[in-house]
Amino acid sequence: MEPLLLPAAALIALAGAIFHGYVGGKIYMGHIRAGDLMPLTQSLSLVSWHMFTLFLLVSGGTLICVAMKPHLALLAYPVLVGNAMGAALFMLLGATGHAILFKLPGMYLMAMTALLGWLGLSA
Repeated sequence: MEPLLLPAAALIALAGAIFHGYVGGKIYMGHIRAGDLMPLTQSLSLVSWHMFTLFLLVSGGTLICVAMKPHLALLAYPVLVGNAMGAALFMLLGATGHAILFKLPGMYLMAMTALLGWLGLSA
């Protein structure tokens, strides 16, 4: 296990969670409230937005735990697979009519978390 790569992956996920939850949340909800969506749709959109924030927090927390206690390495694999699949989803949707997704940091954040975490575990 590479001792620096797992904490790096964790810091990327945690920094992403803070930025996504606070800064991104304000920008996103400003756009949602300015639209003509029904209140329930606005609320569900907010929940969806912050589920991703929570996923980033759980990813970062799990990777920190594994970095501190390497015998818990199995805990990291679902987090890394989830991040890799999230990055792949961004790529797929971006390539099939939603190219604006390539301008957002989500795909890159999730890909780097997955890659650094995987390299950290396999080193």
